[in-house]
Amino acid sequence: MKLVFATNNPHKLQEVSSILKGKVDIISLDDVHCHEEIPETADTLEGNALLKADYIHKHYHLNCFADDTGLEIEALNNEPGVYSARYAGAEKNPEANMLKVLQQLKNQSNRKARFRTVIALIMDGKTYLFEGIINGTITKDKQGNAGFGYDPIFMPEGYEHTFAELGEEVKNKISHRSIAIKKLCEFLNSIQPR
Repeated sequence: MKLVFATNNPHKLQEVSSILKGKVDIISLDDVHCHEEIPETADTLEGNALLKADYIHKHYHLNCFADDTGLEIEALNNEPGVYSARYAGAEKNPEANMLKVLQQLKNQSNRKARFRTVIALIMDGKTYLFEGIINGTITKDKQGNAGFGYDPIFMPEGYEHTFAELGEEVKNKISHRSIAIKKLCEFLNSIQPR
């Protein structure tokens, strides 16, 4: 089965391709010659995932899926949430985003957080949503060099290392995105003819 993954983020593309290896053939936006910046103007993760999937489906008439992911920090009223990629500004600088989070939590003892991913799949004209959540805490400083985004400051529950220290193999087994992707896979398996 082939599906377009509506993302311009090369890190996400690589991560999802690795998780789905051998199960689904991922077609990138480059493969379908889509070079536009797809609008993400909704105020929820669900809304943004749907906007991106819908854009590809309307313009290219292909089955596709898109995700939106947010880091939700309890002490910051679930910020940055839907604004995670541009928390410190429109230039989407991961370093600046992490520094802003660490600064906001400087005198805060409650460091509970969660990553939440929502995937919108549009297949044969029907829309489906899948969600993945992983709970954890925000560290006091950056730790590790692997991964991307907030990985160096997010320590998943049950682990003593950040996503950036755990590395791709472990992260891809336990992450919010992997949980949502597994739900997507289970659904695709359930509708494929035996």
